[in-house]
Amino acid sequence: MRIVHVSDCFAPRTGGIESQVGDLAARQAAQGHEVHVLTATLGEGGERAGVVDVERGVHVHRLGARLPFDLPVNPLGGPRLLTRALTGVRPDVVHVHAGVVSPFAYDGIRLAARAGLPTAVTWHCMLDGVVGALRLGARATRLPTHRLALSAVSSAAAEHVRAAFGRPVAVVPNGIDVAAWAPRPAGATEPPAGPVRLVSTMRLAPRKRAVPLVELVADAADRAGHDRLRLDVIGSGPAAGAVESAVRRRGLEQVVRLRGRLTREQVRDAYDDADVFLAPAELEAFGIAALEARTAGLVVLARTGTGIASFVQDGVDGSLVGSDAAMADAVVALVEDPALLAQRREHNRRVPPAFDWSDVLAGAQQEYERAQALVRAA
Repeated sequence: MRIVHVSDCFAPRTGGIESQVGDLAARQAAQGHEVHVLTATLGEGGERAGVVDVERGVHVHRLGARLPFDLPVNPLGGPRLLTRALTGVRPDVVHVHAGVVSPFAYDGIRLAARAGLPTAVTWHCMLDGVVGALRLGARATRLPTHRLALSAVSSAAAEHVRAAFGRPVAVVPNGIDVAAWAPRPAGATEPPAGPVRLVSTMRLAPRKRAVPLVELVADAADRAGHDRLRLDVIGSGPAAGAVESAVRRRGLEQVVRLRGRLTREQVRDAYDDADVFLAPAELEAFGIAALEARTAGLVVLARTGTGIASFVQDGVDGSLVGSDAAMADAVVALVEDPALLAQRREHNRRVPPAFDWSDVLAGAQQEYERAQALVRAA
């Protein structure tokens, strides 16, 4: 099958969509499919305006323009380059990966549908606050949603997509290599002898809520004792300065360690030395970092109403809470009850979640077949 993925963001940018699209495309190529990625993200050397690289067996078409802050958009030439690429590749299916602000992806949906190509669209976001705007936009542009195979990365995200378009929405979750993230034999599940080791991996951006994370950990440390817990924050981004300031303001220099951006292998190693993963974001459509931590055997504390509920059951794998104060309470509870922490860690090490790439590839293939059937029936 000749598959085209359309995504505003792609490597070398880092993030959830970029990693998922890259891994999905590479694994499809390894299965023998001809796979192309059309993206507005420039290459490592600034490749743009139609340059094609082959990365991990995938043809990556760099269709972006050089703009301030390396924004992954091409407002003037993007539609023309997209049309040229789609015409040249002649795909059997187009798989568009969309977020709340995805002008390149939305162009891809419009152009692929106009060309009569089977089109699957996966939303990697929660669409909070924009459902009405999307509904109006689809009507204004006469988008043929009846010919699109719509999906989202979690049931929570799918509810918003369904509300926006009034069409059936499947769930195609993000995937990981479960074996690669599985607990290692050396990991301990007995009550920790030293401080409880907390970790959070995220892009340091406001919507991921790294500063509120520091604040809630500070509240927990004030109650449980600064010597009884430690937090590693893994990641980089525009909010890094604000996070550093919050650590100093709350006197957490001996509690919080800002580790910056790490490779996947380094993150995996970091989880060997951790007990609990904290996910403070309120608009988390899936939570790939939380899934990796859960697979590695960590207890997960996350917000209710997010995609993390797909693989974390409250009171079993961790806790789903409704506020930052409640997350601080959950941290204190684990610090003060080492046996409870050990019990949940033992469960998570013993019971893996069901989000391996084999499941995700099968789900994507089903959506491609559904997209083809919708075009035939139109």
